[in-house]
Amino acid sequence: MHHWIISYRSVVLYFIVLIAMRLMGKQQMVQLQPYEFVITIMIAELAVLPMENIDAPITHSLYPIAILAGLEIIISLISLKYEKFRTLISGRPTIVIEHGHIKENTLRKLRYNLDELMGQLRNAGFHNINDVEFAVLETSGQLSVFPRSQVRPATPQDLNIPTPYEGLTIPLVLDGQIKFENLELCGLNYSWLAESIKKEGLTDINDVFYAGLSTQGVLKIQRKEPSE
Repeated sequence: MHHWIISYRSVVLYFIVLIAMRLMGKQQMVQLQPYEFVITIMIAELAVLPMENIDAPITHSLYPIAILAGLEIIISLISLKYEKFRTLISGRPTIVIEHGHIKENTLRKLRYNLDELMGQLRNAGFHNINDVEFAVLETSGQLSVFPRSQVRPATPQDLNIPTPYEGLTIPLVLDGQIKFENLELCGLNYSWLAESIKKEGLTDINDVFYAGLSTQGVLKIQRKEPSE
């Protein structure tokens, strides 16, 4: 009986926490502000309590979860409107490298050591401090790096080379599932898609892992790989 109660509570709490996180926003964990991270941890802890103690009513966790989710939404709305409140809650982005020079005093105030700085620079593709014009530590803890103009990869604009508009590739098939709304958006139909797939030697939509149409009208089709 206890196993059924735990299973039931696990499913209910999963959907409750999922709904709460969706209401709070779509940020990835690495993008969470400090107050969002704290609320996320608290919600996770509250969700575990009814599964550890089946004698406690499940509402003992549902109410606090709803309150915390509502609190996060209120704080986010206030932060959108009032810059001073946003700064108080989330802080400000801070320049830690300026013109290739590491701002030692700033690192000390942030309690941000050189090993962390060098690791994030390497993750961004920079191993030489002299190649960095600016590096900004964002409020989420991520490091934004801006290279010197002389080491920045050349772009078509730098070389005065005209380029066509690229836009976004529109997915038409994802893992064997046809996106009919995207077909309609492109002014196409199932017959056209089936014929295009047939030209690639495929007769069954279920054999298509991905199919996407670029703004230039080029259809990319990738077949499913055989199971290992």
